[in-house]
Amino acid sequence: MTFHSFLIKYGEIGIKGKNRYMFEDALVRQIRYALKDVDGEFIVHKCHGRVYVDCEGEYDYEETVESLKKVFGIVGICPVVRKPVKEIEELKKDIVAYVGPMYPEGDKTFKVEARRANKRYPMNSMEINCELGEAVLDAYPGMKVDVHHPDIRLNVEIREEVYIYSEIIPGPGGMPVGTNGSAMLLLSGGIDSPVAGYMIAKRGVEIEAVYFHAPPYTSERAKEKVVDLARYVSAYAGPIKLHIVNFTDIQLYIYEKCPHDELTIIMRRYMMRIAEHFAKKDGCLGLITGESIGQVASQTMQSLAATNAVCTLPVYRPLIGFDKKEIVEISEKIDTYETSILPYEDCCTIFVAKHPVTKPNVERIAKSELNLAEKIDELVQTAIETMEVITVAYGE
Repeated sequence: MTFHSFLIKYGEIGIKGKNRYMFEDALVRQIRYALKDVDGEFIVHKCHGRVYVDCEGEYDYEETVESLKKVFGIVGICPVVRKPVKEIEELKKDIVAYVGPMYPEGDKTFKVEARRANKRYPMNSMEINCELGEAVLDAYPGMKVDVHHPDIRLNVEIREEVYIYSEIIPGPGGMPVGTNGSAMLLLSGGIDSPVAGYMIAKRGVEIEAVYFHAPPYTSERAKEKVVDLARYVSAYAGPIKLHIVNFTDIQLYIYEKCPHDELTIIMRRYMMRIAEHFAKKDGCLGLITGESIGQVASQTMQSLAATNAVCTLPVYRPLIGFDKKEIVEISEKIDTYETSILPYEDCCTIFVAKHPVTKPNVERIAKSELNLAEKIDELVQTAIETMEVITVAYGE
């Protein structure tokens, strides 16, 4: 079976009222970006409230579908056979020729759903349904009509051409990236933060990221691991501007001056401060973390309150109510899991205390940070000024 187009079904975009066209345009842009490196020539366009991908000449079907399945805003991908508009007898032949290769077992229940957008066609939708249904029954005696709960819905749309389709391949849902502003993701080498980036991007948020590197305690391979994770997330979120911050001197200074049971919280607070600096500079509207309540000592309600206290931007935690199993399942779906579990430590795990405080008091933490007053501002400024920026894009 050769498919000439894909009908793109969207969900929430359809209820956007007068602003709907902006979301449709964003979806078209994202589809074009997703297909830019796929073998073949594609024309992505809107027509009568629908979005279509027309395939010109030869193309890689599997690669095309896999790319479309990564575009947020798409809830269904329908491979379409296009035919010239013909008299009903010729149209019957087209529908029979479609059903045979698509459903060779020939024992399904079906319903024909015709849509006559081209009002010059001499038959109405009900008449077309009856004629085409009869043709399928005659050609495939094992097929049965079921208008209420059919196995197959044979969609026939008569426009400038005839569009025939029945399969709906699930898309990722959500909203097109870029329709809801941008936010800064605190990205580590663990399982959680890439999933958090994916979840926020699914709501239409453009993602930037910051990674805290601690050489020589963390290796160059640990940094490459995070770049790889950003690349996997970018398959869905689009290109990601990744800020790589050398955090070693700050961590060593905190380790020297602060109580060891408070190390994780204080380090986390300085990460949030630095991430917020870059977020504000780039016009981001919030920070994103992969925290889940109670998962580790730094993610109790009290610990989250302590890290929130240093931020003026909102902190979005899309995994806040997830358990680890649910997070792992998503990481496997988006292909980040196998990279996340590679044994390259990041700076969060290197300096973890043996017995970290689980219910930190914000006032006590702030008092402990006074021990850093002599050098911390200078160290933070140096970390900001020596930050490395790379743009990470899937397939590059």
